[in-house]
Amino acid sequence: MGRPRIKDVAEYAGVSAKTVSNVLNDYEHVSERTRTAVREAIDALGYRVNIAGRQLRRGRTGMIALAVPDLDVAYFAELARHVMAETERRGSTTLLVETGGRHEKELAAVRGFDAQFTDGVILSPLALRPRDLADRDTRLPLVLLGECNLPGSADHVAIDNVTAAREATEHLLSRGRRRIAVIGGDLHGSRNTGRLRTVGHQEALAAAGVALPDELVLPVPAFRWADGAAAARTLMRLPERPDALLCLNDHLALGAVRALHEDGWSVPKDLDVVGFDDIEATRFSIPTVTTVAPDKRGIARRAVELLLDRIDADGPGGPAVDETAGHRLIVRESSGG
Repeated sequence: MGRPRIKDVAEYAGVSAKTVSNVLNDYEHVSERTRTAVREAIDALGYRVNIAGRQLRRGRTGMIALAVPDLDVAYFAELARHVMAETERRGSTTLLVETGGRHEKELAAVRGFDAQFTDGVILSPLALRPRDLADRDTRLPLVLLGECNLPGSADHVAIDNVTAAREATEHLLSRGRRRIAVIGGDLHGSRNTGRLRTVGHQEALAAAGVALPDELVLPVPAFRWADGAAAARTLMRLPERPDALLCLNDHLALGAVRALHEDGWSVPKDLDVVGFDDIEATRFSIPTVTTVAPDKRGIARRAVELLLDRIDADGPGGPAVDETAGHRLIVRESSGG
């Protein structure tokens, strides 16, 4: 016998093919007795729903694209895992694309890669500009992640980076730290990760009456291990060294901790270190690293939900939604935890 079809299930259960379809789609107006008979037939015959065929009949592929800057950055790898798990749970498949933060690749993602193989796109952009989305085809659903929010252009999910950084700095202030340097900081940039988190840091210091000298805000070429190590060494050579480092992601924090250890500094005895993102490595480093933990699972769940709602609506379906995901500060050994 070949692969069982709906009509085979219908004959086995003694019902119509339409009734089987109603049960498969979980329609309400089916008696429990009929529902049970159909499910028993499905189990007995080993019937499996042809999701691909169903999607194609609806003019869809059943596939969404997730485009992130860099899978070598653990935050994006962990976030991608949550998105893929959520889309699978919802009966879709995820196509994973690495953009490198390059403008042309992010623009291609916004346009659905100029192909018909995806029903919608979740994009974590670094280089997009407002004009890139001004005239986009809104028939292709798009959800933006992270700090590059272009208001009104697409649904958007991110944590409150200003508040998160302010809470991290307040924690360091509560430990008596006053010369708190920001690795990856940005005083003059656009509304990106570095700028937003630096603003939160400034707010906490200002509320405590603590100055922020320019030399304690140190931009970096990239948010990677080596950049954190180099920045930490630069800061520790200052005539008046910092007594804490607020690193704007965990790669920077872990690189800083390694460099400090190699140069004979003790964390947290000589200075505290705090990171962002709660990547797995922070739980296994020596010392373990205090970090701001975004709700990665919640971000993924809400992004997928927003995207699939737009797909199901077969059109723009109302104004763009701006969602704030949760976060929490996890205090570990690098700041006295």
